Amino acid sequence: MKVLVADDNPVVRAGLAALLGGPGGMDVVAQAVNGREAYELAERHRPDVVLLDVRMPEVDGLAALPRLVRLCAVLMLTYSGESATVREALRLGARGYLVHGEFGVEELVRAVRDVVRGRAHLTPTAATAVLEGLWGTSREDATAHSIDLPTAHYPGTFSKVLSRVQPLVGQSASGRERHRLSAREAEIMDLIASGMSNQQIAVSCFISEKTVKNHINRIFAKLHSTSRAEATAKWLGTAPPPVRGVS
Repeated sequence: MKVLVADDNPVVRAGLAALLGGPGGMDVVAQAVNGREAYELAERHRPDVVLLDVRMPEVDGLAALPRLVRLCAVLMLTYSGESATVREALRLGARGYLVHGEFGVEELVRAVRDVVRGRAHLTPTAATAVLEGLWGTSREDATAHSIDLPTAHYPGTFSKVLSRVQPLVGQSASGRERHRLSAREAEIMDLIASGMSNQQIAVSCFISEKTVKNHINRIFAKLHSTSRAEATAKWLGTAPPPVRGVS
């Protein structure tokens, strides 16, 4: 299976090429730094699938999508999890949408194979964005008005993705503001709360375990925590309130 990777971050491109060429047994035939180059290389190499980032210089992923989908399957692979962006990418023809930090190597390989076979593959944030569009309300609006969003059942891979939508979805925004975490720290805190090990987080975020540890040390300092369990409780808002008069 021939794969083209389009991302302006060279570390991400190299990481994807290494991962897919290993357990995936796929052939990364070309790497692009923006949408224009992705289209030119796709015309030349005729890949089975393009892994496409959203935010890239000159020509971004959404701008390149309409032309790319005429050549091959396109799987969005990005840090951009905004609901409007997800829905626009799928409207323009992307067959799947993966948000970094929400998948491991096995799911990445499975997603590539799924979209080539014509099956949609979405990670939790993307799946939630789709359902918000169908229901006509955001999860934040539903919470503010005490609306119970229905449980949906879909066949195949989509059902599996929806079943994994965790209570963590929607936690990052309020948690970041409350604890003053950076976007990357909030992403890693979500993964810690989901039970991932440092190694799994490193693979999911395409960073080294040492970098993960550095992020965790800063997270623990900001959350005034000494363990993953304590940090998770504070992040999810389940920690007991402090005793009055005790810091």
